[in-house]
Amino acid sequence: MDENEIRVLFEHLARAERPPTAVDIALARSVGARRRRVKRAMIPAMSAGALATAATLIVTVPLPFGLFGPGGPAAGLCADGSHGRGPAAGPSAASAASVAYVANSFSGTVTPIKTADSRAGKAIRVGGAPAEIAVTPDGKTAYVASNGIGAVPGTVTPISTATNKAGKAIKVAAGHSFVFIAVTPDGKTVYAGDYRTGTVTPISTVTNTAGKAITVGKGPHAIAVTPDGKTAYVANNGSDTVTPISTATNAACNAITVGQNPAAIAVTPDGKTAYVANYGSDTVTPISTATNTAGNAITVGKNPAAIAITPDGKTAYVLLDSTDSVTPINTATNKAGKTIRVDSTQQGAMAVTPNGKTIYVLSFGLSTFSSSTFIVTPISTVTKTAGKAIKVGEDPTSIAITPNGRTVYVTNYASNTVTPINTVTNTAGKAIKVGEAPNAIVITP
Repeated sequence: MDENEIRVLFEHLARAERPPTAVDIALARSVGARRRRVKRAMIPAMSAGALATAATLIVTVPLPFGLFGPGGPAAGLCADGSHGRGPAAGPSAASAASVAYVANSFSGTVTPIKTADSRAGKAIRVGGAPAEIAVTPDGKTAYVASNGIGAVPGTVTPISTATNKAGKAIKVAAGHSFVFIAVTPDGKTVYAGDYRTGTVTPISTVTNTAGKAITVGKGPHAIAVTPDGKTAYVANNGSDTVTPISTATNAACNAITVGQNPAAIAVTPDGKTAYVANYGSDTVTPISTATNTAGNAITVGKNPAAIAITPDGKTAYVLLDSTDSVTPINTATNKAGKTIRVDSTQQGAMAVTPNGKTIYVLSFGLSTFSSSTFIVTPISTVTKTAGKAIKVGEDPTSIAITPNGRTVYVTNYASNTVTPINTVTNTAGKAIKVGEAPNAIVITP
């Protein structure tokens, strides 16, 4: 069995250990589809590592006064006043032009792309099956999470963005693991979750060493950090809970019960509310970050899989996995608005432009209105209507937007390419060749 066959086998096993994603469903319907796993959309926000990019769904701003007065809970305390459980424990120096980093899951590499001219650089080998990427807020380091393959452990590999050289891989999980990551707003800590063991491992970005793993719930699936950096919220897909982690002590606080199979989480720009997409119960649960208590569930439609919050914090957009729609939520009232139909029956990921005017929704599967199967649909946040679908490559899996808002980049898993989209004209440019099976992308500040 060669390396690719081993990876294919692992992708199959990894999917079997967790609920099927939108990509799993779409690929099952495709003729001649290969086995693969892609990161949950969030974009996740949706990855939390996108805190450092304009494609982030968690906007970094100071946290307003809450129940604990200025600065929130006292250092080392959970929002409920407890000490939790577990181990005790400046301005950006961004380069002139942003760089997009693309994780190629079958190649075991990361491809840098200069956004100034959309040209790919030399691939950076990181090993394993890279699945997620997060960039520090100063843009100096990209951290790559690789799933474990067989006896090969799950790791996080730092890449210097100045030299595009990979550092020593940091072990965070055993074999057959699904790893996801987030970076704190101060850039001092990377949190790496392990779906299989139900733990989150803190990594010091100063020393690039792992601390003691923090036990959370069963099947942790996504993580989001509050804008003030004091709390990391972990969605536990198998426990139907969210676990807050105090970043001051790296202690897990009391779990918060939400809906079935929480799949994505995002925090409002003011830091007051975390919204959790409950894939199995067709709802979104708002959580008060001041008290770590869940509010009334909001019914949004079938299989919510990702959440994007506008920079002004007024609206949370919820991507529905199994229907051709996106549901907006008014964050002031926590009421769901009229669903917005897009040109596909399967959604995968979405991202909001820095000015908050447009949401780009990545879609795949059977098309409702056109012959195109793999598309990106722009949605106006002003009119809450969908624009004309934009064709991209085969099996698009992740999406990111440049800090200046001019270009959207989409990874195409089966085409081994990245498609740039001009946000002024909403037209796709020439596909950029990268490694095999690109499934994650992040852009430096």
